[in-house]
Amino acid sequence: MKAMLFSAGLGTRLKPFTDNAPKALAKVGDKTLLERNILYLRKFGICDIIINVHHFADMIIDCIAQNNGFGSNITISDEREYVLETGGGLKKANWYFEGEKEYIAMNVDVLTDLNLYNFINYHQSQKSSCSLAVMKRDSSRQLMFNNQMTLCGWQNLQTGEQKIARTETPTHNFAFSGIQITSNKIWENAPFDGKFSLIDLYLHVAKHNEIKGYDHSGGIFIDVGKPESLQKATGIFQ
Repeated sequence: MKAMLFSAGLGTRLKPFTDNAPKALAKVGDKTLLERNILYLRKFGICDIIINVHHFADMIIDCIAQNNGFGSNITISDEREYVLETGGGLKKANWYFEGEKEYIAMNVDVLTDLNLYNFINYHQSQKSSCSLAVMKRDSSRQLMFNNQMTLCGWQNLQTGEQKIARTETPTHNFAFSGIQITSNKIWENAPFDGKFSLIDLYLHVAKHNEIKGYDHSGGIFIDVGKPESLQKATGIFQ
């Protein structure tokens, strides 16, 4: 199985570090987020990875070259001209996954103990278009699921905004963990191009196809988006 690491973001929440470096190179202990997530994927036998770059792209490319990809086969998806967000970034890189039945995509700024083997087994058993790793945790943005863990919609708890994909009454709210198993089938009849969010794509796909949530609540998860979360992560991930 192949994977994509989303590493092109500006990392504005991680300022002032990201004034001079990309968030992918922020360190937790003695390792960067980039290295930690490459090694995390390798732990589950995933060694073929495409990484998108934009903000301080050359620093990421140089880091990968100097460390021989941290033991993995790394391909770069160059977004230096125009950052495309998660949806646009994955679409630009979808050539890399041609012929693949499924693949993993994840944000470079999340750290977790999620067992990918279990997640993959769940996804394959559900035979869904896509599976999203989710948790019960505090977040203003929540995905809404029915009792069968089928994605029904999205809501912003602060603004009250909702985006409904299915008519079933949602019964569970979960925060997205930024990790998904999907395939290029999600691009069939998808009216998206340029810069867009994967969540908007998934809500579109969910109107006619099942997208499942995989609950890994109770596990370790840190969104390393702020300086204080870096400190917290350092105390957990050695």
